[in-house]
Amino acid sequence: MKETLIELKQFLELRESIPTLDARSEGEFEQGHIPGSTNLPILNNEERKIVGTIYKQKGNQEAVLKGFELVGPRFHAIIQKALLLFPEKRILTYCWRGGMRSEIMSWLLSMAGFEILRLKGGYKTYRTLTYETVRAKRDFIVLGGKTGVGKTVLLQGLKKMGESVIDLEDLAKHKGSSFGGIGQLPQPSIEHFENLLAEEFFKIPLSEKIWIENESRRIGKVNLADELYANIIASPLIEIIKSEPERISHIVEEYAVLPQNELLEAVKRLQKKLGGKRTSDAVEDIIEHRHSSWIANMLVYYDKTYGYELENHKHKRDQTFQLNLTNTDLKESVQQLLAIKNIIQWKNKLSG
Repeated sequence: MKETLIELKQFLELRESIPTLDARSEGEFEQGHIPGSTNLPILNNEERKIVGTIYKQKGNQEAVLKGFELVGPRFHAIIQKALLLFPEKRILTYCWRGGMRSEIMSWLLSMAGFEILRLKGGYKTYRTLTYETVRAKRDFIVLGGKTGVGKTVLLQGLKKMGESVIDLEDLAKHKGSSFGGIGQLPQPSIEHFENLLAEEFFKIPLSEKIWIENESRRIGKVNLADELYANIIASPLIEIIKSEPERISHIVEEYAVLPQNELLEAVKRLQKKLGGKRTSDAVEDIIEHRHSSWIANMLVYYDKTYGYELENHKHKRDQTFQLNLTNTDLKESVQQLLAIKNIIQWKNKLSG
């Protein structure tokens, strides 16, 4: 058998040059997986359920026999798919704990001439690492400000200047409001969001200060880990200020092109908070393509919410800076942000 059992550290290094096969079921893969891996199940969702029931009722031996009975007729199809996906016939592979399913996959594909590097401890050991990484203490610089000040654009500008940046909304595939999921890809599960977030942290040394947007605990259906959220709301905050016309113009550029029916649904989801009059006005404005009008209407609500959250967390931060970027271009805005970075005082000095 052309198989080598490897530790997680080596696995993470080799995946840059060797493709990765996830031998778990489709449902497990969707719930969370090692980013960049390809799913080729030994047992599919239904088969895994059957085997699991037999294991609980009759024990390991009966479950193993049933597993082979179910998957045996598909051995040829699995090999054919693997040859199509991995023509160089050298792969990394894993299952949940690095046990039976990845062992069977390794045995099967090695019979077809594959070289297999199997992860010791499986996905579970990777998930333990990502769980801990997301919750570890980091030095954040938090960009705050009312809706429409262009925090994401600023983060992108900082990243182009070589700064370390985490874009939570991009990872969550949601912009954090009732309108935030429009035009986005489906959101990942909370588990897989944390995997994706940890992967970003892997790229950033502990000595680096990280720019991050001021987010609510919940981004669409994704929740931030308690430890991460506490870290963010205790970190130095730079509150961006821009004029209302600039904010409205920025939002119009982003949202006017989105499907009208989805914009209407987003407004209606807020009806209880907006009230009947404001909701009906916004609906009419969207239908009549008066985008500046309905956006200004929404900002009344979102500005109030922002003010409440800012005040609620004020006592948890020991440093808050205000930066008025009205009529300031991106290049100058980034320079002003970097100037503030240089005067921040750090309590627990993780960064250099």
